[in-house]
Amino acid sequence: MIIGGILTLIGGIALVIVGPLISQYTVSETSSTFENDMYSNFNFNSTDISSTNNVLSIFSGYLSIIGVGLIALSIVNFIVEWGLLKGKGWAWSISVIVTVISLVIGIIFVVFNVLAGDISSIIGQIVGMVINGIILWYLYRPNVKSYFGKVKIQAS
Repeated sequence: MIIGGILTLIGGIALVIVGPLISQYTVSETSSTFENDMYSNFNFNSTDISSTNNVLSIFSGYLSIIGVGLIALSIVNFIVEWGLLKGKGWAWSISVIVTVISLVIGIIFVVFNVLAGDISSIIGQIVGMVINGIILWYLYRPNVKSYFGKVKIQAS
């Protein structure tokens, strides 16, 4: 879970950085060359694409918002990870809930990817579901539940 939090933080920072950079690009129908400077010109078969600039600006804004959300999510993730390391019961409960939700979302995405025929996404989702299954199995081990105060282990 710590690795997931670190990756979420890196992804969020990357989106916050990339979002504004995308808004610096403009699309124009006057040239068919790709210039290596702040502005790039594209030609799509002499089609009017003047509204594409607005789409890029909106898209870059969404990327930045998603990036900020991911950063906030990673901070919450680190708090839960701290709770797990300290044996806090609330952290165990949150971890179980999030893991079950992740499994359900994984199943939904596998179904959609099967319908779309996207094999590489199916494999990635199945790997994620296996990892979440292992995490859930581990969280329900009697000694782990006892560590979080969820069940008492009886001495033999």
